[in-house]
Amino acid sequence: MIGKSGFRWILLASLLLFFTAFSSAQPLYSSDQNNLSQRIRVAPESVFNMFREAGMKPVNRTLTPAQKEKVSQAFALLPPLHQRILQQHLHSISFMDNMPNTALTSPVDSAGVPKQFNITFRAGLLDETISEWATWKENTCFKPVDKAGYQVRVEGGNLDAIIYVLLHEATHVVDAVREVTPNFADKNSAVKPTPFTKGIWRLANVPEDRYIDSLLEKTRFRSGQPMAISLAPEVYQKLSKTPFPSLYGMAAWSEDLAELETIYHLTNRLNQPFYVVVTKDGVELARFEPMRNALVQRRLNQLAFFYTT
Repeated sequence: MIGKSGFRWILLASLLLFFTAFSSAQPLYSSDQNNLSQRIRVAPESVFNMFREAGMKPVNRTLTPAQKEKVSQAFALLPPLHQRILQQHLHSISFMDNMPNTALTSPVDSAGVPKQFNITFRAGLLDETISEWATWKENTCFKPVDKAGYQVRVEGGNLDAIIYVLLHEATHVVDAVREVTPNFADKNSAVKPTPFTKGIWRLANVPEDRYIDSLLEKTRFRSGQPMAISLAPEVYQKLSKTPFPSLYGMAAWSEDLAELETIYHLTNRLNQPFYVVVTKDGVELARFEPMRNALVQRRLNQLAFFYTT
């Protein structure tokens, strides 16, 4: 069971840094096996307890038919490998009100093989577009200043936010099964790199020295603290000199993979925009578009296996 210090790390991030809490598995109905969107269940009790211990009052959300259709469409848009892996390894998905983060992917004790996972989503996500949700998430990195005129906005198109978040979390499941990033017990331990992490990450949450920048180290997903929004233009200029697809992607190698695959799929496969714009008094000061970053582009060949049929 993850401790309170681990939960604070979940609070730090808008999405989950993959953790090792376990809950008891309940058998799925056989009719669910081919329809991933039908695997909606109440979240494991361990997830409820984790949020309660942090002072939250989590409540299960029963979805409407329209919301269930959004979930079904999101599953249909996943890459081929994600769909195959989830058929075997997705135990259940859950929706909850009064949870502090956007989504939580946790292993379920399946008493052996294959590994099983639950993904719990904040239910309000179903009423947001990718642009709305991503703009909210990005702004958690900055402290607003009254009358300063700065704005940070993410343009991610008008598709449902559940599409982005499901893909991100499903990539964590694929990663756990296929070990695209190294499997490790201690995030501070050095392990043999995988092709995806080689030359980019030194430890699970420590980039190679050439990609460590003093300003980026102060951003929320590196330091745990938001910074003044007036620093946003410089932050994204610095980020554009790294191979990371987002500020959240700098949190750890697992988040780097999930963000890179999600933003690539959104832009190159679903033909949606994705970029961050910083303005002051309506004047654009900075724009970060990860798929136009040459250092990011060099990594895209690492994603090809997601699309094998």
